[in-house]
Amino acid sequence: MSKNKEILNEEKKNLADATRVKYFDIVVDHGNGAIITDADGHDYIDLLASASATNTGHAHPKVVQAITNQAKKLIQYTPAYFANTSTAKLAKKLVDIVPGNFEKQVAFGNSGSDANDAIIKFARGYTGKQYVISFTGAYHGSTYGSISISGVSLNMTRKIGPLLPNIVKIPYPDQHQRLSGESEDDFSIRMFNQFKLPFETYLPADEVALVIIEPIQGDGGIIKAPQRYMELVYEFTRQNGIVFAVDEVNQGLGRTGKMWSIDHFGIAPDIMSIGKSIASGLPLSAVIGRKEIMSSLEAPANVYTTAGNPVTAAAALATLDVIREEHLIERSKQFGNLAKTFFDSAAKRYSFIGDVRVYGLNGGIDIIDEKGRPDSDATNKLIYRIFELGAIMISLRGNTLRFQPPLVIEKETLQRAFNILEQAFSELAAGKISLPKTDNHIGW
Repeated sequence: MSKNKEILNEEKKNLADATRVKYFDIVVDHGNGAIITDADGHDYIDLLASASATNTGHAHPKVVQAITNQAKKLIQYTPAYFANTSTAKLAKKLVDIVPGNFEKQVAFGNSGSDANDAIIKFARGYTGKQYVISFTGAYHGSTYGSISISGVSLNMTRKIGPLLPNIVKIPYPDQHQRLSGESEDDFSIRMFNQFKLPFETYLPADEVALVIIEPIQGDGGIIKAPQRYMELVYEFTRQNGIVFAVDEVNQGLGRTGKMWSIDHFGIAPDIMSIGKSIASGLPLSAVIGRKEIMSSLEAPANVYTTAGNPVTAAAALATLDVIREEHLIERSKQFGNLAKTFFDSAAKRYSFIGDVRVYGLNGGIDIIDEKGRPDSDATNKLIYRIFELGAIMISLRGNTLRFQPPLVIEKETLQRAFNILEQAFSELAAGKISLPKTDNHIGW
């Protein structure tokens, strides 16, 4: 029996089903750059980047050195009570690099989930209002607050209610919903009318604290909101004294070819959440917002024992240095253009490839049947064959290929990944791919 199987069989006895979305029978042992190696010694090109949590790649030497040096000095002393040198330095750095020509402050957490919880707290504290607006297709996390404002999976609500009250979900401007011949401007106006409908029928705008949105939805399918729509929503919040928040946990830190996904729109949010790649995958998150919003609550309203601890802060400082020194934002844009060219070309040659959305090294590629409907079976066949051929890629929404390699991926490695994808596409077209017998449901 392989080590992968042996470890998985033992783990299955001990690990709760609710804690993992199952895909492949692999146990990751170690990684370097854009390559991961399993317990049996097999290498794979990583096209997932640990769910966009390792934008700087695996075991980046500068990040490893920063972690090692800090661990030798101080692993943990809770920032909930006392400052430490690394976390204080990181707080200033984050305030300086997020959008907005106004005074800001930061609050640290352990995950994107608690960062989005904190946004709800600060918005309610600042405005004195209760209602929160979020969007269908959103993934904001798995704590009770963040899961309440998410809208991407029924299993994130099934059996665990009641969830946080006074949450109103509005349809995200998903380009899949554009009508035939409808211009982007007309689509934006139609979707904005849907946004306004609750306010015109049952929801007083003067009782709304917060609108929180992913400018480019991650787990919702790598879907970018139209420029006009974002401008209309932002202006609505300005007119009605509503906090405008963006979730940059998945799409921030160079993932989209810009530092933040909101940078595509030229809008400075009142408050934003970051996580995942900020410390190259170590458990760290942050909320950065207008000073008057962030100062609206007093401790211990958002205190965590380990949030922003010295080791994660050191890793984050090194991560930000790597992004700047290795020009990873520019690299994401440049290599993202190569990826878009590849997927656009494949879509012309394979009828089962539908819409292609690529923003930086960040893509959602829809797999469809002969009638243009989502084809989750074909998607599962593709990602499993890609895995067999030596790359890790998973799906979103059941039928969307998720393309998010580490931003440090080498051009030659990226081309090898394209070759693997091309082989899988051609084999699917020829009817040569079948799924293995497994007791695992594949995907969300």
